[in-house]
Amino acid sequence: MQSKNTFRKILGATLKYVVPLVISVGLCYLLFTGIDYREMLAIIREQCDYRWIAAGFILSITSHICRAFRWSIQLDSLAIPAPKHALIYSIFGTYAVNLVFPRLGEVWRTGYISQRQKAPFTTVFGSMIADRLADTVTVLLITGATFLVASRAVMAFLRENGESYAAIARLLESPWLWGAVIILLAAICYFMRARFKNPALLKLQTALKELWQGFWGIFKMPHKGRWLLLTAGIWGCFFGQTYLAFYAFPFTRVLLETHGMQVALVTFVLGSISMGVPSNGGIGPWQWAVIFALGIYGLPFAQAGAWANVVLGSTTLLTIALGIFTFVAIMLDKKKHAAELK
Repeated sequence: MQSKNTFRKILGATLKYVVPLVISVGLCYLLFTGIDYREMLAIIREQCDYRWIAAGFILSITSHICRAFRWSIQLDSLAIPAPKHALIYSIFGTYAVNLVFPRLGEVWRTGYISQRQKAPFTTVFGSMIADRLADTVTVLLITGATFLVASRAVMAFLRENGESYAAIARLLESPWLWGAVIILLAAICYFMRARFKNPALLKLQTALKELWQGFWGIFKMPHKGRWLLLTAGIWGCFFGQTYLAFYAFPFTRVLLETHGMQVALVTFVLGSISMGVPSNGGIGPWQWAVIFALGIYGLPFAQAGAWANVVLGSTTLLTIALGIFTFVAIMLDKKKHAAELK
């Protein structure tokens, strides 16, 4: 029994930390062996206007603050009032922790707030899960809208760039795929309503119901209008940061002038979807996703790689800086908070 538990712990740690690291390193290796490194550095050195990247930092920090304020509404509805500054620290820290230990940042922020406010960990964790589920639904909605707007450009690119891409285009156009999606959704609805005696199925059904109730509870809590407005603020800032980055290079600025906001929207959506791939802060998957997006609109690999690496590299440096600030601020806050409790 003990050896089985040890195996599960090793397997869990491998899936959480080793696999994301391998994915990040592997994709970065493929990226930098498939690109002329000197050409990319020359493009960055000679053409990048970092003022637009710096302007994007303001939107990035604003999005984190909006997320903290949005989470505050959820916690208040659960009778867990937390100071705004502590919630802001928790969001800054989440992204910093995720750079080192993917997905552990969410657990860390839950533990930090639950410990600071003397609140049940499971309750705070449930609100965090609802927070992330809301982001997933938002990404799905934005993705659907983007595909409707940019489907012609995306499908043309897939058809014209080799058999493997053409196969993807045929799959996306296949009625069998969309029929399978409808059947899957119907099966999920049936599963949620069915009555099971099997313990494993019952446990899975209960977990799914709790997730759904946690998400749906958002729309029953007080100040849901403000919550929706902050959600729009979060994702508006994320998109705004991507949009501003297009002005950092002359070749991406030309893409905006030629294709309008569509090119920024497709790049933003594919980059957002790539964050679902387990990796350290999106390193690896994010670059590949946005290089693919920029390639749809004809941008050469070296230029797309330069843009991707500047944007992600600068965002990573910002995350590290905010993380250092956060953990210093938390130490000072702990001393102040402990003095107030005496």
